[in-house]
Amino acid sequence: MTFIAPAASPITVEDRHARIRVLAEALKAQGLTAMLLGPTNSLRYYTGLDWHPSERLTGALVHADGRVQYVCPRFELDKIAGITGNDYAVAGEILTWEEEESPYALVASALGGADLLAVDDQAATFIWLGLAKAMDHARLVDGGPIIVAQRSLKSATEIALLSRAKAITLEVQRRTRHWLKEGVLTSQVKQFIDAEHRKLGGEGGSWFCLVSFGDDTCLPHGGEGDRALKVDDVVLIDTGTLVDGYHSDITRTYVFGQPSDEFRRVWDHEKQAQALAFDAARIGAECQSVDAAARDYLTGQGYGPDYALPGLPHRTGHGIGLDIHEAPNLVRGDATVLQAGMCFSNEPMLVIPGKFGIRLEDHFYMSDAGPVWFTEPSHSLDDPFGENA
Repeated sequence: MTFIAPAASPITVEDRHARIRVLAEALKAQGLTAMLLGPTNSLRYYTGLDWHPSERLTGALVHADGRVQYVCPRFELDKIAGITGNDYAVAGEILTWEEEESPYALVASALGGADLLAVDDQAATFIWLGLAKAMDHARLVDGGPIIVAQRSLKSATEIALLSRAKAITLEVQRRTRHWLKEGVLTSQVKQFIDAEHRKLGGEGGSWFCLVSFGDDTCLPHGGEGDRALKVDDVVLIDTGTLVDGYHSDITRTYVFGQPSDEFRRVWDHEKQAQALAFDAARIGAECQSVDAAARDYLTGQGYGPDYALPGLPHRTGHGIGLDIHEAPNLVRGDATVLQAGMCFSNEPMLVIPGKFGIRLEDHFYMSDAGPVWFTEPSHSLDDPFGENA
């Protein structure tokens, strides 16, 4: 079976300039002078600079007039200059500080006396505290709502990148099921999955990989040991990779052998809950209504209620993009209105304590007409990838 991943183009510097213009307009509309982006995925989203977080401040000031100024230690100047100003990263003035100097005073001086500064909500706490010492803390504003409002609405280019990443991981999941054999260790399965992700074009192999056998599947994030696979074990594999920084995150659950009648019944409930969550995702509906559709159905089948076990112990889904978990979320209390361009996981896991857990996870994006699957959900328990359909 020949696999061909869907085509996708990388994010360009022109895309990033367009994003900065939208950000600048939002800052201006709220009376803010600038946004300080820390070494987070929001820095990459707007500028293309993908920088590792450390105890030193490296980031960017995006001004309401559209200017970009980078802030970095003096010894990183040449590296930052070499990364920015090319065909994928935005050029900008680079403000530097020496080791004995305060980067926060440098940021304050770039702003002026009374200007309001929005701060990247994913930046480390020490950055906010440092700024509060260097300038009146009343001048600092949470930049999260502005960033989330923009990043949660994916462009066609972003959706294509997500589609490619998810198609790769779904194929890796399919190959893994055929490769499994009695006695294989969870660590060996992870190695196989990483290698297959690399073969198919996933950046750096598996960005993460969770493999659980038997009753370890009751733990949503897996057990700690290196378990060997036995005949009739439940298998839960949750894994993903990156394409131009955009994430896949797909889970499949099945049995290596013969499923029990109980497992078949619960697996069917899981599949139906996932389908009902998808059907509830409608333009103009609230995110929490999607969670309610899955949870209400499961409560009607005797699970729960709420997060009680046996039942669904966590939210139905999360946003996804440059971060594997992004706002908004498909969870009670999130009243965010669904809009075209939003992308979510759909994974209303069922846990039967002491026996097994079942998570079927696929993702969808919101089109103008409603939800669209990125990947085809599990076809059936005995033919999860629809190979015999």
